[in-house]
Amino acid sequence: MDKLKKTADLLLDISSLLMVSGANTNRINLSLTRFATTLNCQAYSMVTHKTLVLTVTDNETEATFTRVKKIPKYQINFSTISSISRASWSALSEDWTIAQIEKELQTIKSQGRYPRAIVLIAVSLAGAGFCNIFKGDYLNMLVAFISTLLGLYILQTAHNHKINGNIATFLASFSASFIASLGVSYSLGSHPQAALATSVLFLVPGVPLINSFTDLLDNNILNGMVRFTNGAMTFLSIALGLFITMLIFQLN
Repeated sequence: MDKLKKTADLLLDISSLLMVSGANTNRINLSLTRFATTLNCQAYSMVTHKTLVLTVTDNETEATFTRVKKIPKYQINFSTISSISRASWSALSEDWTIAQIEKELQTIKSQGRYPRAIVLIAVSLAGAGFCNIFKGDYLNMLVAFISTLLGLYILQTAHNHKINGNIATFLASFSASFIASLGVSYSLGSHPQAALATSVLFLVPGVPLINSFTDLLDNNILNGMVRFTNGAMTFLSIALGLFITMLIFQLN
C-alpha cells in the first residue's frame, strides 16, 4: 500500500501539472498510462476542470488505492507539456524507477518561465504585427503596441492579486481598447480602426477553445463543455470591455 500511495501521489502530481499547463484530457490520460505501465500498475482517472480522481491498481497484488486532488491555478506552459510527454516515453522505453520519474518531474517543475518584461514586449510586438496585417501603418502599430502592453500589464497584475479571471479579462479589454479608441478619436494613422480591432487579440482564449474541441472529439464531453463555456465567458468579457469603450467614444 505504501508503494501504491506513493505511485498515486506521483501520478496525480503529473496529471495536475499537465492540466494547469493546458493539456487536453486525452493527452493527460495517455501520459498517465505510460507512467503507470512503467511502474507495473494500472491507472484509472477522472479528470475534471477543478478536481482529479485517480485509482491505481497493482498488476501483481491487484491492490487498489484511490486519491483525490484539487487542481491549482491554471498557468499555460506548453514547454511543461512537451517535457512530460517526452519523459513518459523515456520512462516506458528505459524502464524508469519511481525515483527516476520523481527526479525528472522535479527538473521539469524547476524550469523557469520567461520574465514578465519579455512577455509584455513580445506580446505587444505581436499585437503591432497583427495591426500591420490589417493595413495599419507605423503609427497605428505604435498605438496597438501601447494598447496591448497596457492591457496585458493590467491582466497580469489582476491575476497576481487573485482577481476573478473574467473580471481581469474585462479590465484588460477595457484598458487596451480605451487607448486604441483614443487613436480612432484623433484619427492617428491611416487605419486607426485596425489598432482598435487588434488591441484585444491577446485576450482570445485559444487554448481553452482548442482543448474544448479536441475533448469533444475524444468523447470527453464534460471537460469539453466546461472548457467551451470558459472560453465563451472570456469572449463575453472581451466584448463587454470593447463595447463600453466604443460606447464612451461613440464609435461605430
